Amino acid sequence: MNEIMEYLPFIIPIIIVELVLMVAALVHLLKYKKFRFGNQILWIVIVVFLQIIGPILYFTIGRGDE
Repeated sequence: MNEIMEYLPFIIPIIIVELVLMVAALVHLLKYKKFRFGNQILWIVIVVFLQIIGPILYFTIGRGDE
């Protein structure tokens, strides 16, 4: 338990960044229907299950031109 408490100050900001990125990507996914690659369901699965990498992938290669 002490090991977890020792790393907690480093883990909490990473979790917060991951959640903010995921929520921002999901909001954008539901608001806009244009994607460069794939479809909406594919990107939702990628964003939710690949955690921090999924939203970054969506914003870099998946998001279509508005």
